[in-house]
Amino acid sequence: MGAYIRLTDTYYNFIMPKKSNKLGKALLIILILVLIVVASAIGYLKFAQPNVGDAPNIHITSTPAMVERGRYLAMHVMSCMDCHSTRDFSKFAGPMTEGTLGKGGDHFGPEMGFPGTFYARNITPASLKDWTDGEIFRTITTGVTKNGEPIFPRDALPLVRPWRFYRYYFGNCLSAHHTGH
Repeated sequence: MGAYIRLTDTYYNFIMPKKSNKLGKALLIILILVLIVVASAIGYLKFAQPNVGDAPNIHITSTPAMVERGRYLAMHVMSCMDCHSTRDFSKFAGPMTEGTLGKGGDHFGPEMGFPGTFYARNITPASLKDWTDGEIFRTITTGVTKNGEPIFPRDALPLVRPWRFYRYYFGNCLSAHHTGH
């Protein structure tokens, strides 16, 4: 038993000499704190976000006037098509490439200061054909797909999370639509 204790003491002193014992403890505490922060962040993203509830059960009847209003909003007010179309940045002001309206593809990456790579999604009617009006409304106003997945992290720049602002506008529009105003 005495030989085992001496061997263990020798091993411990070789691996972590007494002089660096405080440094080792500090590094261990820092490592544990980093692991706690990472685990908390992963838990938050997995369980707390996004929690926006089910898509509302709404049905919008399309009229030529509503389609024109939607086109006006998407092109000029909300600027949806600026990101959801392919743009030619080799030309002044990066005009949209002909035939790509709403097809997505605009790239946001680390070179632009983003925490990863993100491509704007296709928002054409063909792409959204299996979505309900409520799912489209929920995505526009919360940034959550029809499957409940976040489109982009909520701490990303406001330009790639416009739903933060759209929820107020479209929520009022929907209320006005339902009340006949």
